[in-house]
Amino acid sequence: MIPFVREIEFEYGACDRVSPLIRRVVARNPGPFTFKGTGTYIVGTGDVAVIDPGPDLDEHLEAILAATAGERITHIFVTHNHADHSPLARPLSERTGATIYACAKQGVPTESEVRMEAGDDRNFRPDVGLCDGGVFRGGDWTLEAIPTPGHTSNHICYALLEENALFSGDHIMGWSTTVISPPDGDMGDYFQSLETIKARDFSTLWPTHGPPITDPAPFVQAYIDHRRTREKQILAALAGGHTRIKALVPDLYKDVDSRLYPAAAHSVMAHMVQMVRDGRLVTDGEPTLDSDYRLPT
Repeated sequence: MIPFVREIEFEYGACDRVSPLIRRVVARNPGPFTFKGTGTYIVGTGDVAVIDPGPDLDEHLEAILAATAGERITHIFVTHNHADHSPLARPLSERTGATIYACAKQGVPTESEVRMEAGDDRNFRPDVGLCDGGVFRGGDWTLEAIPTPGHTSNHICYALLEENALFSGDHIMGWSTTVISPPDGDMGDYFQSLETIKARDFSTLWPTHGPPITDPAPFVQAYIDHRRTREKQILAALAGGHTRIKALVPDLYKDVDSRLYPAAAHSVMAHMVQMVRDGRLVTDGEPTLDSDYRLPT
């Protein structure tokens, strides 16, 4: 079982100091994929960095500017180009002169009738690409960009070296698992990225949505175990006669809000794609949401 953490105290628009070097402002965009809203992080003092500026909301932009009054925003870091993370980056840059950093790779849009999460921010372009990672410094902070594909192909986490902390974006969240939606989301990449973060042994994870994860090692392992268990459940369901993803989802996600079933179907498909790739499942043609899957004979 994943030891989810969901308790978080905040006021929309207020700036809370959550660690010696980290402040947080939460945007007013709650929802089934964003939890209470996008948590924008301000790192350091004086010359500061902003991580995941969030949705293009005027009130959120003004809240970030008010929180950094008398300081200078020099860097804007974005974990990935979903519309609850990246759209405010350009308006914030225009107001402050800060440089925008993110993986410049454009993810593959999901062709589906389902609107996943807040949708892609297809217009997002960083000033500086860092798909291969990098280290950046301010007056009292050092941030390391760590490529973590899986949720999206261009997802980046950022390590605050002074506090052995990780801004984990949507890669690892305390309140929920993350959606892996092919073709841009990739379950094989996601497993590898989880192992990368596990090996770093961070003291705290700061997801973009929800509260921090203060005991990361068992939490990340539980995330990995959960995905491996899901694979076993899928294989068992197929052995029992199911062949299609949409028939599997209600049984596999009995305790999940049914509004999330379409997203769950995409994550199941990500498992299917990976298991077809490694020979544990077969299907005719390319794996899709509507494919018939079966065990190899």
